[in-house]
Formats: sequence, structure tokens, C-alpha cells
Amino acid sequence: MPTLSPVDYAVPFFILLILIEIAWARRAAPDAYEPGDTLTSLALGLGSTVINALLAGAVTALAMALYRFRLVEIGWAWWAWIACFVLDDFNYYVAHRIGHRSRWFWASHVNHHSSQHYNLSTALRQTWTGFPAVSFAFRIWPALVGFHPAMIATVGAINLVYQFWIHTEAIRRLPRWFEKVMNTPSHHRVHHAINPVYLDRNYAGVFIVWDRWLGTFEPERDDVQIRYGIVRQLGTFNLMWSVFHEWVGIAKDVRSAPWRAKWSYLFREPGWTHDGSRDTSDMIRARWQAMQPPNAD
Repeated sequence: MPTLSPVDYAVPFFILLILIEIAWARRAAPDAYEPGDTLTSLALGLGSTVINALLAGAVTALAMALYRFRLVEIGWAWWAWIACFVLDDFNYYVAHRIGHRSRWFWASHVNHHSSQHYNLSTALRQTWTGFPAVSFAFRIWPALVGFHPAMIATVGAINLVYQFWIHTEAIRRLPRWFEKVMNTPSHHRVHHAINPVYLDRNYAGVFIVWDRWLGTFEPERDDVQIRYGIVRQLGTFNLMWSVFHEWVGIAKDVRSAPWRAKWSYLFREPGWTHDGSRDTSDMIRARWQAMQPPNAD
């Protein structure tokens, strides 16, 4: 993948924006930041950066192996960059949606949602276990089509940089035309919420049109006060538990499950049990919808 990633250039701006948001929060939203939570977010971001750097060579080798079997020679034309960016963003939507609907991939992604706060430092809560979860496969397959792995890595990094600024409560709404097409803080707050109406919605990276077209869009409502985190909150800032708690949970469930259910504990939706003893997000949403008055939104 490219030696210089757009993320490398963006890091100083990330830090500056976090400091600006902290200054804003002291005056306008004192509860937006909590020291232990913020330190955990920073540690998760640092660890993810180190791990990704160590494993970049392996991902590059896999992507180049696919590229050797490419169907066509796409090259580096301007339109190829645009096509690659749009395709990569759709791939992100698919990977992100599966990451919430399959426990194996959720175990890698859950640390990003584990904060009960929503601020720019939350964006730094990136996975440490994406490589063993094989999450990268969703993003590198376009090399088979003919997009060069360096191009795929670059547009993927731009996608990640874009998503940083949407992790904030300081920006409420943007112009309607913009929110029709692009992912925004309002849309992404919904994604991080655990309110039943918001569960498993708004998976977009850059373009919210994927959610609108594929039935997973939910607008932010003024009558719902958002609660953040995960359905079963961690209740700790312990770094290692934040990273590995869901993997530990999978191991325990698979070990104790009957043979017919072991595979399901790996790949079915988070919260699924063979005896129905836990709630999945679908169950929570269904109960909430059943309690709504007729014709309610």
C-alpha cells in the first residue's frame, strides 16, 4: 500500500480538532468528555495505528496477489480514482453492515462503539483485531477487477479521514441537500445510538445514499434523546477488556454451546442464543415498535 497515507497528514489536524472540541465542550457540553473514556479512545487509536503498520505488508501482499489475476487493466486515470472511491465506499457500507449483523465481525468492530460518549476522540477507537477477523477482505477484492492496491488503500484512507469529523455533537444539522447525499454528524450519531429506534442503522462511510437505497437509513429525531455505547455496556475503561471482551464472550459461548449451535455463536447476529436467553437488536427494535401508537413514526 502507499508509503504516505492521507491519514498520516491528517493526524495533526485530528489532534487540533479534538483540542478545539474539548474547549467547546467545557463551555457548551461539560459531559461530552470524560478523562478515562478519552484516554481509552486515544490508546485504542494508538494501538490500532501500530498494529496496522505491522500488518500492512501482509495485507499489501494479499492485495497484490489478487491484482496479478486482475480482469482488466484500469490504470490511474482521474475517472478510475472516482470509480474506486465510490466502489470502496460501497464496500465499506457492506462490511460495516455485516460487522453489526455477524458476531465474528462485530467482535472486531465493537470497541468503536463501546464509548458512552460521542466526541471526536471516539473516532480514534479503531479495531486491533481486524486482521484475524479477515475484515480487510471486504476492501481489497477490487484488485481482482483491476484497481491497483495502492489506489484502493489511498481511497480507503480518505474515507477514514472523512469519517473523523462526523463523530461530534458540536454540529447539529447541515443543509438538507448535503444530508441527502453525504454522511454527517447527525446521521452518524444515530449509528452510535443504542435507542431501539436507532439500532443497526446508518452504516454509511461517506455517502449516506447507500442507507437510503438499501433500507437502513434512520433520521435523527428531535424527540429522542440519544444514548450511546453498546446494548450491554462495558462498565470499565480497561483497555484490554475494551479490545477483547467480545472475543472472550464468543469463546465462552462456543465452548458451552451444544454442538448444533457452536457455528451460530460465531457468525449469527450479536446477542443470539440457541435458547433465546438474550436480546438481539432485532428483538429490541421489534418490542419498541410494538409499543408505538398507531401511525407513529
